[in-house]
Amino acid sequence: MSADMDVVRFERVGLRYGRGPEILSDVNMRLRRGSFTFLTGPSGAGKSTLLKLCYLTLKQSRGLINLFENDISVMSRAEEQATKRRIGVVLQDFRLIDHLSVFENVALPLRVTGEQRSVYTRDVTELLQWVGLGDRMDAMPQTLSGGEQQRAAIARAVIAKPDLLIADEPTGNVDPVIGRRLLRLFSEMNRMGTTVLIATHDIDLIREMQADILRIENGQVLSGLHAGAAL
Repeated sequence: MSADMDVVRFERVGLRYGRGPEILSDVNMRLRRGSFTFLTGPSGAGKSTLLKLCYLTLKQSRGLINLFENDISVMSRAEEQATKRRIGVVLQDFRLIDHLSVFENVALPLRVTGEQRSVYTRDVTELLQWVGLGDRMDAMPQTLSGGEQQRAAIARAVIAKPDLLIADEPTGNVDPVIGRRLLRLFSEMNRMGTTVLIATHDIDLIREMQADILRIENGQVLSGLHAGAAL
């Protein structure tokens, strides 16, 4: 990828369900390759909806969305699937697969690309140890606490070193010590070239980083904020 490319670009994007009012209206934003951005704003403002547009779970009602400088509205199904494989996603509902162990859940993005277990075992093991799940690798998701499920979901999102990492309240179910460890993990991913977009209510988390900030209010995105701004 070009060093100065837009990984995500929205131009006058609007989203509505059916004939209802627009949930997002005239959203303009861009995430440059290698940027680290927090998305903040009050509950119900549209943060999660905006993230869903970024990882192709929703389609806009109007406007232009480019991912990796490709217009999503003209993508073929194969191109869309290839784009999704470049994106790591951490959702609030985790979406771990119940019949797979923690290790198998985290390794899944590598397995689907055909990588052999003998190749990825060390990387998966080290990552699980980093997020504090080294002793839970063989556990099934339903036996984990909410915080443990959150950490497993984060490990799964980053294991394949995605070009874009999107996280929705990634520290919402963990204690401050683990939260800071996860932030260091995101920072290291960013240092290695991953573009990071994190939606959060955690003002202390935001102030830990010298990062870009987007604030969403009433379905519109405000840019140009900084960590010391009124959030």
